[in-house]
Amino acid sequence: MANASAAVLTALIAWALLLLILMETLRTRLVLSGAATGPQFRPDNANLSPFMQRLARAHANCIEGLPIFGGLLVVALATDRSGVTDGLAPWLLLARLVQSSVHLVSTSVMAVTIRFLAFTVQMAIAAYWCWVLLLR
Repeated sequence: MANASAAVLTALIAWALLLLILMETLRTRLVLSGAATGPQFRPDNANLSPFMQRLARAHANCIEGLPIFGGLLVVALATDRSGVTDGLAPWLLLARLVQSSVHLVSTSVMAVTIRFLAFTVQMAIAAYWCWVLLLR
């Protein structure tokens, strides 16, 4: 990869794709085992196991954040200003991975707090990037 911003943008997309592949693999297993039929699936997996519900939400979180976090990385790359985003891009990715992973594992108070802190890191990085990209 040419720089950290491009690598992290690709990794954010890959992570969302990985969660989607995992969800669809598990849904396919349910269909093949006869435990469910295709029309039964809801977008939020509300009628499936708690893990499947958390997986759907973790994937949705990635998709919801991609226009903001990915969009800022695209702006930096498109304007040849990836120097603004390169330094914090790996931290943004790490925070996203922590948020999603904790979401998959637990909904305890501690887990929700960790998820929120990881999301807060992402928001702070994005706010900083916005500020610098708009004002410099």
